[in-house]
Amino acid sequence: MPTALLSVFDKTGIVELATALSEAGWDLVSSGGTAKALHEAGLVVTDVTDLTGYPAMLGHRVVTLHPTVHAGILADLDDDSHVADLQTHNIAPIALVVVNLYPFSDNPSIELIDIGGPTLVRGAAKNHAHVAVVVRPSDYARVIAEIRSTGAVSVDTRRDLAAIAFTEIAHYDIAIARWMAAQVSVNESLPEHLLIGTTRVQELRYGENPHQSGARYRFDDATSWWDTAVQHGGKELSYLNLYDTEAAWRLVNQFASASCVIVKHANPCGVAVSAQGSIAQAYSLANACDPVSAFGGIVAVNRAVTREMAEALAPVFTEVVVAPSFNADALEVLLAKKNLRVISASTPSARRLDIRSIDGGLLVQNADAVNLDRSTWKVVTKTQPTVAQWDDLAFAWQVCVVVSSNAIVFAKDQQAFGIGAGQQNRLDSARIAAERSAGRALGGVCASDAFFPFRDGLDATAAAGIKAVIQPGGSVRDEEVIAAAEIKFRLFIGLRFSLLTYTILDVSVCT
Repeated sequence: MPTALLSVFDKTGIVELATALSEAGWDLVSSGGTAKALHEAGLVVTDVTDLTGYPAMLGHRVVTLHPTVHAGILADLDDDSHVADLQTHNIAPIALVVVNLYPFSDNPSIELIDIGGPTLVRGAAKNHAHVAVVVRPSDYARVIAEIRSTGAVSVDTRRDLAAIAFTEIAHYDIAIARWMAAQVSVNESLPEHLLIGTTRVQELRYGENPHQSGARYRFDDATSWWDTAVQHGGKELSYLNLYDTEAAWRLVNQFASASCVIVKHANPCGVAVSAQGSIAQAYSLANACDPVSAFGGIVAVNRAVTREMAEALAPVFTEVVVAPSFNADALEVLLAKKNLRVISASTPSARRLDIRSIDGGLLVQNADAVNLDRSTWKVVTKTQPTVAQWDDLAFAWQVCVVVSSNAIVFAKDQQAFGIGAGQQNRLDSARIAAERSAGRALGGVCASDAFFPFRDGLDATAAAGIKAVIQPGGSVRDEEVIAAAEIKFRLFIGLRFSLLTYTILDVSVCT
């Protein structure tokens, strides 16, 4: 009779599987809690300790680590020498190994680093020519069906299950390695080996385009506001819905006062802070920045959505609205729009890495961090900013950092009026920002996400009525640009970058 070894942390479905094996004439070997569960179900089970002749020891750290177990799993039954070894040592081959591992990711600790389980799985997966290995309860039904049909697990199924098993082991080891790396005194932000363990947690409506599939994966050692977010209404989310909602939600949570961010295709097309603390006003001001682009956009606010805001938003086609919460009467208004996705969410956690795929690998950098410490900003023109200009420059800089380069943002009174994004040259971005502001930013400020390589971009902002500029310095023509600022604005702030975070060495504001 074939032998099955069952040792699982998650007992879901194990009695049903063991029952099917027993009914098909299989011998059952088990240990610990699994053996207890099978005994209580009335099944005949041989304890591993009876098989090996050794008791569990070292606080259950050593149970299955014994030649009787592993020789039975690893024996190549097509190799006469392996068969002879089994006969010499009176070891029965094991045809099925059912193991799932300690839940290390749920509560990382030394004692939840499983040793025996991964060893059993690795051995069985290696020898899948003769052994079936099952690590997921979701695969039990497939195994039961084949056992009941033929009395054995087919070669194709054994190969499929082995691939799943090696993936599970790799996934488990990555979680342990990442946890251990966090314990050491020197934790490299960009290590030699980037270990990424993820789990698919959400099937998406579709990918970036309807013909593409999409899913959300979560880092195994991370928490996500998406996991606790509540969708109150609307269709399932698509790839771009998540991508843009993430961008909007991160930006709006950068502001302390009542604020609104509207995002379209990963770029903000409206951002505003309400001086009155009114979230309805913040939305109206943000939408006024670029109402054409806001059509079909993502709206994020950092206060509870009121009925007043809901009524202002309702006539505008919007894909998603995300907020910390919604008043009951606001929900009533918004849920009347059947296609609008309404999401309440918690504050997002700080990102550590930005990752993009390229041919054969990944591009990785530290996540951008916005430095708003004005004591590190240096005015390089003679004129100093007013209090209101300082506030507007900080606001514009926060917005500009999340706009695709080349990026130019015009703002005034904590409201964005013109956003030029994703252009091949900075001059075009400045012209787009000027065109979209349509004179509404007169006397306001400009933020540029990189230095002006020539004064022409600066001249374009001046022609639009901008009175102060904040930008990263570093151009070989900085002196020329600063001189132009003295003439055009008299106020210029320049920032310089060190590595991938802002280290402000000189900042320029132009008025």
